[in-house]
Amino acid sequence: MLEALNPQPQDKILQLIALYREDKRPTKIDLGVGVYKDATGLTPVMRAVKAAEKKLWEVETTKTYTGLAGEPAYNAALVKMILGETDRAASVATPGGTGAIRQALELVKLATPGATVWLSAPTWPNHPSIIKFLGMKMAEYRYFDAATCGVDFAGMKEDLAKVAPGDVVLLHGCCHNPTGANLTAPQWAETVAILQDRQAVPFVDLAYQGFGDGLEEDAAATRLIAESFPEVLIAASCSKNFGIYRERTGILIALTTPDRKAVVQGNLNFLNRQNFSFPPDHGARLVTMILEDAALTADWKAELEEVRLNMLTLRQTLADTLRQLTNSDRYDFVATHRGMFSRLGLTEAQVLRLREEHAIYMVGDSRINIAGLNAQTVPILAAAIVAVGG
Repeated sequence: MLEALNPQPQDKILQLIALYREDKRPTKIDLGVGVYKDATGLTPVMRAVKAAEKKLWEVETTKTYTGLAGEPAYNAALVKMILGETDRAASVATPGGTGAIRQALELVKLATPGATVWLSAPTWPNHPSIIKFLGMKMAEYRYFDAATCGVDFAGMKEDLAKVAPGDVVLLHGCCHNPTGANLTAPQWAETVAILQDRQAVPFVDLAYQGFGDGLEEDAAATRLIAESFPEVLIAASCSKNFGIYRERTGILIALTTPDRKAVVQGNLNFLNRQNFSFPPDHGARLVTMILEDAALTADWKAELEEVRLNMLTLRQTLADTLRQLTNSDRYDFVATHRGMFSRLGLTEAQVLRLREEHAIYMVGDSRINIAGLNAQTVPILAAAIVAVGG
């Protein structure tokens, strides 16, 4: 049986990680992997997470299974953080945001197997990978303008006008990955109006709430969508904003009408049972403890804000340094992007030169992780970009 298997294509980011680890140059800079790093290159455990873990160790009395949907307190806390007060939400805990996306697509396939899932061009590579694996129909809508490194909103609107009723449109709720370019509030309102006219089902991927303009601000587009449609899918992750990457803590929220909520919840539970039975609980328990404790919530929000402001400072410093070195405003977009990522608009040849000549590692499409920089490496990156003709 197993001899019939074919090799799978390697993940480009994982390949990049391997190349970086093998590089012996002491000046190497890793801007590829998508995790937050502090100025020392560490992905730290947040203070509130440490405190919650200590408390959990003292009070936890069992390691028995949680429910199929996860712990109700966790689901309620995440729904409130993302949406505020609502009685329309069916939800399940999932293994990270990726698990939530997978379960959402399984739900779409179960409910409307003929629906097309529309993705931004570009999007996170795992989106199309999962859709292809599930054998679902897929289409793209224009999103990124390579010339300006901003949103091609005219192209986006033109493509979304072709969406068929019942199709699913995947939207990045904030901090677009991989580009860093995001819609403005008026553009979100226009997008909602188009999708309402097309009778589409919005599917929001919210992986970076709190990393862009603030915890509440980053939820604004998702909340607008939630109040504008009878049915909405939301896949959210706690990996970044709580810094618990390896705990695999996510949630899938399905907004529906009150008369369908119990049926939708039952189907979400069913899909969890088919895929992994009971979701992991350790990270979810920590998140719940933080969000239910006023002091821990305040400390978590304060540290999250420190993280956000650090990335904004790095963005502005890089944009300013490139403006000085190039004597142009070509890279000013870096300061206006939000989240961990920006696509710089370099060619694959330039990206390769950065790696080979300057020991700077980034994804081939020139996506960089802003959080991989610090005050010392920003000028090194800027000078290298200019050296390769950027």
